Amino acid sequence: MQAAILREFGAIEQLRMETVADPVAGPGQVVVDIQAIAANFVDTLIVAGKYQFLPERPFSPGKLPTGIVSAIGAGVTDVKPGDRVLTLAEHGGYAEKIAVPAASCFRLPDTLSFIDAAAMSLGFDTAWFALCERGRAKAGDTVLVLGATGAVGLAAVQLAKAYGLRVLAAVGSAAKADPVRRAGADAIVDLSTPDLRESLRAQVHAATSGAGADIVLDPLGGDIFDAAIRAVAWRGRYVVIGFAAGRIPTLKVNYVMLKNMEVSGVQVSDYRKKAPDEMRHCIQEIFRLYQAGQLAAPPATVMPLDQVREALHQLEARTARGRLVLVPATAAD
Repeated sequence: MQAAILREFGAIEQLRMETVADPVAGPGQVVVDIQAIAANFVDTLIVAGKYQFLPERPFSPGKLPTGIVSAIGAGVTDVKPGDRVLTLAEHGGYAEKIAVPAASCFRLPDTLSFIDAAAMSLGFDTAWFALCERGRAKAGDTVLVLGATGAVGLAAVQLAKAYGLRVLAAVGSAAKADPVRRAGADAIVDLSTPDLRESLRAQVHAATSGAGADIVLDPLGGDIFDAAIRAVAWRGRYVVIGFAAGRIPTLKVNYVMLKNMEVSGVQVSDYRKKAPDEMRHCIQEIFRLYQAGQLAAPPATVMPLDQVREALHQLEARTARGRLVLVPATAAD
């Protein structure tokens, strides 16, 4: 089969398409013929050797591919050849086939295409755990979603609306507000306004009658964290998801005490490893809401798998519009 293989950490050019042996299903495993996989920013960090979890080399990056089960190993009873599945593979997805534990496969709803399932993967499960498990969201809460035009942000906006929350969507400029409005945002917070430390809180207070946000979801960090932490309501929950803005912020914890607030983080890979039952519930909830018409897949640009380096370059340069989904040449029509 063809796979994008990384033999040394470094530049994206280190990732090369190679012919490698087809995987074989061991006990408890299945082989999945990959039909679609989203390119994710985290893979640029993995390729560079800058991520906190790095597999042994050589390997193929690529998280959560979707595809068709083509073979099963001994002891597998819940999955059968021909099943359309989302896998929870941590890596190995930039390839034509992958062997994964059967327990990490989830049957796709009949109405959910491989491309749409790939476009939703990682963004929606990260957003669900940040909102529901870390943020303990409940109907009537107000949530401030930072980076609302990104994969996690747009997913969080949709999930929050599905669960009955009021959504303040923070965007890089007012010109970027249309996608989050279409996703259901109730109000827009403009992160391009002068004196962000004061203006972000002022915008949130204006939208909440001075109360602040019950939950803040933050995939950005940096100066935006410094401003947004001041907009949290009394007994609010601030959830750190990432540091796309570049700087990892620090916080004087007396502020946490004075506001009776919580600051927590979410690293979604850990749930796949340490809390599989919670992950299963998360995926089932996402599929349930999708089938109920309360969630929609984000816009996606489809690219052939052999253009994986171009996809990662776009993500690294932040020029990608919507999700980038890679499709192997062997994918079924």
